Amino acid sequence: MGTEGFSKAGLERMRRVLGDYAEREEVPGYVTLVARGSEGHVEAFGAAQRDTIFRIASMSKPVVAVAALTLVEEGRLRLDDPVDALLPELAHRRVLRTLESGLADTVPARRPITLRDLLTFRLGHGLLMAPPGTYPIQKVMDELGLAVGPPAPDEMPAPDEWLRRLGTLPLLHQPGERWMYHTGSEVLSVLIARAAGEPLPGFLRARIFEPLGMKDTGFYVSPEKIDRLATSYWTNFSTGQFGVYDEARGGQWSRPPAFPSGGGGLVSTADDYLAFAQMLMNKGTYGGERILSRAAVELMTMDHLTDAQKAVSGLTPGDFDAAGWGFGVGVVTRRTELAWSVGTYGWDGGLGTSWRNDPVEGLTGILLTQRMWTSPTPPNICRDFWTLTGGLL
Repeated sequence: MGTEGFSKAGLERMRRVLGDYAEREEVPGYVTLVARGSEGHVEAFGAAQRDTIFRIASMSKPVVAVAALTLVEEGRLRLDDPVDALLPELAHRRVLRTLESGLADTVPARRPITLRDLLTFRLGHGLLMAPPGTYPIQKVMDELGLAVGPPAPDEMPAPDEWLRRLGTLPLLHQPGERWMYHTGSEVLSVLIARAAGEPLPGFLRARIFEPLGMKDTGFYVSPEKIDRLATSYWTNFSTGQFGVYDEARGGQWSRPPAFPSGGGGLVSTADDYLAFAQMLMNKGTYGGERILSRAAVELMTMDHLTDAQKAVSGLTPGDFDAAGWGFGVGVVTRRTELAWSVGTYGWDGGLGTSWRNDPVEGLTGILLTQRMWTSPTPPNICRDFWTLTGGLL
């Protein structure tokens, strides 16, 4: 890949500033990639190589959104049909009267959950941004293994059992009322498999990974590639100590998971994910292969949240002041940073990854690290990467 599409001084600055994180041993290893048209630049730092395989966590969410849209285009799913027929576990929902209510204090759902609700995270269930024990339902979610936390394949049951457990709980909010993070992508993982009539890994491989040449992307790493899987690090939430979260050999991504999690279970490389990003940048095509229609990509990457929904939603206060949500991606609605024009879309992975496409500039940026975020606020390396990306043009 050449570098003619970028400022030489900007690239040198990016290499110097980001290289300091490895020099300080603050981030053990990471890969950066910026691409514009046919030009691009890739750097590997610390313990990482260009072909290092990373756990991309919530960067899995856009992938399953694309998979769902392929089924919509084939007429096997409809955006605004209830999901009840394929997901009877979620039919006839009850909804907590308030978050402070006990599990028996519910009202009927005003309408069924739809595919559009799952894609936009408005199904009425998701991550509760509150300390443990704040609400009665949190205890039950913990007991059922449904609390949202760092990706942990070993802790999830098979898809049917996972959905059965979810179906025993009331919704936290009415369908369509507000955005709640994460759970929509997990339900989507089950829905896609049932609609397709095959397990999610095989469907993704046939419809997305093989056509795009994403040879290192999947839900686990095979033995012949395991030495390329990065060790995952974190700051333990309980002890405050920095250490290993997941080893490569014998770790949670070294074998097929019981639940192939579209919410956070995929592994990938910088070049593999670039192929996926470029497919979206090209309005659904890549290397002569059409994965999605232009209309589907446009629908996926536009903001679907109302002002009223944004006012009561988000992982942190102000999340939606200058952003919205599409189908599995965040969308920039107002420019507040050096990088990323209005209309930029993408998402992050809490195990240390980040991706954006800027259609106005034709620019893609990908940052893959092996250090887990400590909060919903991006770490300094991520913020520096995006600031430096804004100085490349």
